[in-house]
Amino acid sequence: MQSVLHSRSLKWTGLFAAILLLLVAMAGSVMLGVTNYSWSTVLSSYTAFDGSNSHLIIQTSRVPRALIAAIVGGSLAVAGSLMQAITRNPLASPSIFGVNAGAAFAIVLAVSFFDMSGLTAFTWIAFTGAAVSAGGVYFLGSIGRDGLTPIKITLAGSALTAFFSSLTQGILLGNGKAFDQVLFWLVGSVAGRTMEMLQAVLPYMAVALVAAMFLSPHINIMALGDDVAKGLGQKTILIKALAAVVIVALAGGSVAVAGPVVFVGIIVPHMARFLVGGDYRWILPYCVVLGALLLVSADLGARFIAMPKEVPVGVTTALIGVPFFVYIARKGGQQK
Repeated sequence: MQSVLHSRSLKWTGLFAAILLLLVAMAGSVMLGVTNYSWSTVLSSYTAFDGSNSHLIIQTSRVPRALIAAIVGGSLAVAGSLMQAITRNPLASPSIFGVNAGAAFAIVLAVSFFDMSGLTAFTWIAFTGAAVSAGGVYFLGSIGRDGLTPIKITLAGSALTAFFSSLTQGILLGNGKAFDQVLFWLVGSVAGRTMEMLQAVLPYMAVALVAAMFLSPHINIMALGDDVAKGLGQKTILIKALAAVVIVALAGGSVAVAGPVVFVGIIVPHMARFLVGGDYRWILPYCVVLGALLLVSADLGARFIAMPKEVPVGVTTALIGVPFFVYIARKGGQQK
């Protein structure tokens, strides 16, 4: 597979350049918005905190928002890349594993029948729903003599997604209270989230990111096909199972914190492959940085679309992702 960055040195240079752009974007996320803050004000909020509104907003809103956007964006990108690898479907995303649908159904169910509320409570409920749904997809996709296959897991994911989405819509239509409480979460947003929400699932996401990097050489071999991978001594079922667990942790944790932010898991893996080729030892680190950069930038741009109101970042990523999705689909889903 051809790539823009051919040599190892160019790939390292590109990665460091992307990290610098990410840091600039995160600084902009902290400093810019309805109210702009200077860099000196941001620094003084930590070095000489005085309890003022500006210092409180920076510490409790702007900084957590930038960090959450970066972590969620990177995690979704890595999850999408692994999904595309093990399903061999270049349009795969967290929705194909039923992650979004399972999380949404769990939250709507909890609000409607157990009278639960609050974003912190939603975090654990969504994470549990995402994990259960993705586990169900993996189980259904593994049934049969041939075990887990790309077509079976894709069909299982599509079926469970449709099932949970139908149940969710049915409950929302009959319960206006639930609709009002979960609407902002269902759109996908990093605004109003706190570090406590991220900390609840961050350990799982951090372990999953490290595990993804260790899996990358095996994913390279898996990309050659199951028969070739088995001939080279790979335990394909075990690798797919581990990849599925990593996907659940990354995508489930991301959806739990920020809601179903769409298209990041589709766009970024293709960008990474375009830059560095088909080696997942490079694709996954690039996905972490580029995914973070995309979501932080999208969230920053969303603040200025309808100033002084803010557009949820899920809407912004959809505006970016739909044309990209159509482009990939028209190419026949070729991963080039």
